[in-house]
Amino acid sequence: MRPFLLKAPIKDYIWGGTKLREIFGKESELERLAESWELSCHPDGECIIDGGEFDGMKLSEFVNAHPEAVGSSFRSGDSFPVLVKLIDAKNDLSVQVHPNDEYAHKYENDNGKTEMWYIISADPGAELVYGFKDKITKDGFRRAIEDNTLMDKVNRVPVKQGDVFFIEPGTLHAIGKGILIAEIQQSSNVTYRVYDYGRLGADGKPRQLHVEKALEVTNTEPADHRRPVYGMELDGAVTQLLADCNYFIVNRNRIIKEASFAADNSSFAHVLVIGGSGGELVADNYRLGLKMGTSVFVPAGTGAFAIKGNCDVIITTIP
Repeated sequence: MRPFLLKAPIKDYIWGGTKLREIFGKESELERLAESWELSCHPDGECIIDGGEFDGMKLSEFVNAHPEAVGSSFRSGDSFPVLVKLIDAKNDLSVQVHPNDEYAHKYENDNGKTEMWYIISADPGAELVYGFKDKITKDGFRRAIEDNTLMDKVNRVPVKQGDVFFIEPGTLHAIGKGILIAEIQQSSNVTYRVYDYGRLGADGKPRQLHVEKALEVTNTEPADHRRPVYGMELDGAVTQLLADCNYFIVNRNRIIKEASFAADNSSFAHVLVIGGSGGELVADNYRLGLKMGTSVFVPAGTGAFAIKGNCDVIITTIP
């Protein structure tokens, strides 16, 4: 089974910009391109296979017909485990929180949401919200929401290209304006907003907040975002392990000429090009062109494959 390209659904949330079109070449009739869901079987937006034997098929249809392509522990009908996005925050995202699996399964018929962010680029002075500055009680959290002082309580973190953030369920967070990120997360679309800068939605009304649910799931202890990212140079690439958790393993690989990889029977490999001038992915003499924004699904069991050229890629697998 050969690797194949994925076509990502585009989301036009009110805070989105135009970098996904200008930098990554994403095509859409939408004016704002807030998010592209580069690896998704989620019913709120799923990828379509682009070219090859399975051209035009929904990714969910493919993995249900070929569960072995996901990995040895995956079975037909299982929930696909991860969702990979590109996110362009022209303006601030809402301050929000995600539940864990237990809460989401019980109340939302969805998965919880553990996620990580890799900062692709950030405007000077850009920052994001990550937890609280100091410990706060649940009642204090509620009062801060009600009297509009929440932003005085949150922890603001300056960001730059290459920073990595791991966001566990229950961590209050928000992406700030001027930040372009790659997000790898559990396959979930459950978000509880607690603050949205008084913005109005498409219907002209303030966007919905989810205060009661957020109060139930938010960890009000200060969160430590600092996670060292180690890199090593091996076989023509500088590799950094960005995340390794129960849901996903994520590596960034800066390839100058050529680097070798493998997709064994335990997991697929998802390759997302976030930088460089381009190249190609080669597997058993089959070649796929790579450029900014290219998204490739390498089925489990493919074995050895190589990436040639000048490419900065994020490769996601599952444990």
